[in-house]
Amino acid sequence: MQVGKAAHGIPNYRYFMWPVLCAVRDLGGSGRISEIVEHVVEGYTEEQQAKRHPSSGGLILEGRLGFARSALKLIGALDNSERGVWVLTGAGRELESEEQVLQLHKEAEKERLARRKAEAEAGLEDDDPDEDVDDPDAWKGLLLKRLLNMSPDGFERLAQRLLREAGFRNVEVLGKSGDGGIDGVGVYRVSLISFPIYFQCKRYQGSVSVSKVRDFRGAMVGRGEKGLLITTGSFTRGSREEAARDGAPPIDLVDGDELCNLLKEYGLGVRVTTRTVEDIEVTPDFFDQF
Repeated sequence: MQVGKAAHGIPNYRYFMWPVLCAVRDLGGSGRISEIVEHVVEGYTEEQQAKRHPSSGGLILEGRLGFARSALKLIGALDNSERGVWVLTGAGRELESEEQVLQLHKEAEKERLARRKAEAEAGLEDDDPDEDVDDPDAWKGLLLKRLLNMSPDGFERLAQRLLREAGFRNVEVLGKSGDGGIDGVGVYRVSLISFPIYFQCKRYQGSVSVSKVRDFRGAMVGRGEKGLLITTGSFTRGSREEAARDGAPPIDLVDGDELCNLLKEYGLGVRVTTRTVEDIEVTPDFFDQF
């Protein structure tokens, strides 16, 4: 749905609320962020999908979708778990049109802004006036920007460390010419069975194409039957279908969003601090009794 074009040729987050809600419905009432993104971005060019915010380094289109999810949570249409799964609520199931969604959001925003008005610091303005909803995934844009600035060797070593933390054994970075596009290999054990998994790392801003998945699979021929492709970017629907194609060695895909979640889970370059916030409210009616 490409209406109400804003800066960068991409609609502001409000116009993604209905498509995001519909995407979660199409996915059966719940979906990971990558699955929702895949449904909604179809029809946008690779250039639009790769466009990044100049300050945070985050993908603008995916950022808009993040704001849309937050806005849908604000009106009670979606909820989410710590593992990044977004779920359609009972209230969300009852919504029947984009007009309903936008009206509920308008009312919720008026209440929210009224509460924040007294707390706002004078002179503070958002970088993007369209994005007046808190983005819970803003840290991912900063993390991906840092990952993109790593050297190729450094990113491969980070992948090696991540796989070790995830339970892989004998993880080796090949890092030599003639490796055919394979960056490393590790052994993964499930109960009494262990098998080698070859991995490839791609520091991409945009999407990994079908041809890259095929090339990786071709490089695996004669070496192993299981592959893992890790990227800071995203995967097109075609590349995901190719990775899971029947009759071909399967390739598991880790996109930028899931990579951020994994680094957070294993505490690699991401520190989570839990704070207790004291919410104080004055109740004027109390004093009426004196």
